[in-house]
Parts: sequence; C-alpha cells; structure tokens
Amino acid sequence: MAIIALVSAKGSPGVTTAALAAALSWHRRLVLAECDPAGGSILAGYLGGALDGPRGLGELAVGELRDGNLESAFWSQLVDLDAPRRERLLLPGVVDPAQAGSVTPLWQRFADFFTGLERGVPPYDVLVDCGRLQVAGPPWPVLRAAAVVLLVTRAHLPDLSATRATVKAIERDFAEHRIPPGTLRLLVVGDGHGGSEISKALRLPVIARLPHDPRTAEVLGHGGTVRANRPLMRAAGALEVPVRALLDRRRARLAWPGAPAPRAVTAPSTPGVSGAV
Repeated sequence: MAIIALVSAKGSPGVTTAALAAALSWHRRLVLAECDPAGGSILAGYLGGALDGPRGLGELAVGELRDGNLESAFWSQLVDLDAPRRERLLLPGVVDPAQAGSVTPLWQRFADFFTGLERGVPPYDVLVDCGRLQVAGPPWPVLRAAAVVLLVTRAHLPDLSATRATVKAIERDFAEHRIPPGTLRLLVVGDGHGGSEISKALRLPVIARLPHDPRTAEVLGHGGTVRANRPLMRAAGALEVPVRALLDRRRARLAWPGAPAPRAVTAPSTPGVSGAV
C-alpha cells in the first residue's frame, strides 16, 4: 500500500500514539518509520529503552552519507515489534540531536527507498510518523511521496485553527510540486466538534476518528501490555479499511499505461531485525 504518512500542526495531538496503535493493528506486513525531525520516542517509551546499542534512522543516515549503504544496512536497523514474525517492524527515529543534521538532506533518498518497499519480496506497507510540520527540516519529500497523508488534529477550536494553517501549507506545497489531489485527509483524535463540522470548516474530508483512551495511550507511550479490545486499538485497526479504500480509488483514477514503477526493495532471507524486548 506504499507510504501512509501521519503529520500534525503545532502541539502534540498524538501522532506517534496513533501511528504506533495503527502499526500494532495492521493486517499486512508493515514498517513503522519514525521520521519526526524532533526525534523518535518509541524506543525510550513503548520499548522502555531495552535495546542493545544505537539503532534507527540516524544510524542509517550517517552510514548512507559515509558509504551509500542504505539498501544493505536498512534491515539491520529495524526492531521486530511482533518477534519473530517480522511482520510489524519499527525503524526508530533520531535519538541524538546531533544526527538530525545528517537526516535532513536524505529525506528524498528515504522517500524513494520507502516507496520501493511496496514492491519488495515480501512487500511492506510503510507507515511514517512525520511529527509536527512546524520544525526545522520537515520531511517534505516523504509527504510528497506518500499515497495517503493523514493530518492528525484534535477536535477543539484552538487545535482546528492551527490545523487550518497546516492544511493550507500542505496543499500549497503539493500544488507547487504537482502532487495529484486527493492525497490529504484529516484524522481526528478525541472528543469535541463533530466530523462533518470539522470537514466543512477545514474543507477536507475526515477519514476516521480515534477515541479518547488515556489508558491505552499511556501503555503506547510508556510501555506495558497492549490490549486489542481497547477502544483506541479497535479504532486504529479499523483505520486500515478507509485508508485502503482511498488508496484504491486514487490508483484507479491515476493509473495509465507506461507509468514508471518505483524500484523494488527485497528483504534479505534472514534480515538482521532485532526483536522487541
């Protein structure tokens, strides 16, 4: 299903929580990539820091700039969230702020690579946590390469006001880069204004709503046992259905003979993926 990117306006409406909940509920093979320039939080939070040595996007960026070895190094930087099945994999985000400068010039390289994972053997969807847009060096190339971009917002007036400006910024950038329309959707988190009211105010469809579920959010943020029957997990699992339907409709509209296909990325037969502890 190619790249599905999650991004937010200012504040912290739960992009990482939503992305992790969706990743743990997804029904297809998936890589969750933490591409928030402000840094990743899943290693220290949900996984409790229980890994041996540095891992993730920052290490990949340093190696790519030094040796150009992204294809060979990628699989060794992943964490298996459902070990040993290798069906839900995590690419941890930047932990050391000093690595952020290495990542920024490589966003296009990562975007191209992520796109190729869809046609790999085996194929993987890529769910990308892009964090907040109002930071230094946001991952614009990843957003432009995404088949679906979910703008995460809370449903209260101050949040919607900030989200309106972010909608305009994304739409302006997509228009400048000739990104086909229909990519961007709203993902609403928590209580507040109704979906139809929000959609009308922001002139953008609401694809789904994730409920206020502080118990599950606490586990996803700080570790513990995730219960599939909790409201947040059920809603996150159901999110895959409208996302897939949107993608199918877009592909049907945009398909034409002779369109170049992204280069496929094939996983090694025994990838160096560490299991989550």
